[in-house]
Amino acid sequence: MAKSRNVYKQAYNRCLGLLADGGALPSEPELGASLGVSRTTVRSILSRMDEHGLIEWNKRSKRALRRPAADDYFPEEETDPVSAIIERAFMRRLLSAEGTPGGVINELELARELGVGTSSVREFLIRFSRFGLIEKRRNSSWVLKGFTRQFALELAEIRGMFELRSAAAFRSLPPNHPNWRALDAIEAEHHAMIARIAERYADFSELDERFHRLVHSASHNRFIIDFYDVIAMVFHYHYQWNKTEQRKRNETALREHLDYIEALKSGERAAVEQACRRHLKSARETLLASVPG
Repeated sequence: MAKSRNVYKQAYNRCLGLLADGGALPSEPELGASLGVSRTTVRSILSRMDEHGLIEWNKRSKRALRRPAADDYFPEEETDPVSAIIERAFMRRLLSAEGTPGGVINELELARELGVGTSSVREFLIRFSRFGLIEKRRNSSWVLKGFTRQFALELAEIRGMFELRSAAAFRSLPPNHPNWRALDAIEAEHHAMIARIAERYADFSELDERFHRLVHSASHNRFIIDFYDVIAMVFHYHYQWNKTEQRKRNETALREHLDYIEALKSGERAAVEQACRRHLKSARETLLASVPG
């Protein structure tokens, strides 16, 4: 139940973000696809926004009444699931000086440091160990194998294979597929972020993840979709902790996304492949630049 409430609160805050950017809210199916939640959750979100005087909701009509204020949003501590707390702490270590090969993470110490259950930490580490960055040892300890240049190269290579396959599938979706409406909503978010880039460039990693997850969803391949977890995690935290020219880099990526979206909408195979490869090349270069050491 707590997990479902977190999902609802996260989606509610993102929906407020759409309203804050001045965009009209799309239909319920389109909103669900954009936010990654069920129609039931979408209706709960719209109902709360209606109750709080943010919109006037009458069946298909959703008229904005005011921009969200700071106290309309759920606080961060209510929207972060335990897994996200553990993930942040783990990736902070992995991408810092502590993440050198041979470093040790102790389940009990990490759980105590974060104020979470040991079983939650163990579940996360077991799930993440299949990617070869950590290895289980005795006495509840794990050894870091290191976020090395070789790992980054291999990750970028597999990402390229998966994304090109997914982008090709996306451009071939039928015109009435909900992914197109979700893409429209994400495109609007990109324009809104660029318009306020000085204030919002640090928010890029979350939008980047949602965009690429949407592209990958078109593959309908469970292995591609599942493996995107590690891709998203590493690239997400790379964007957060590599502060070098962060604004310039994120603005460039936003504009590459818009070119990529335009190509997807054109349906032209060559245009999609060119835009996808261009963006993946930039992402690969900035990922390699963030490798510790």
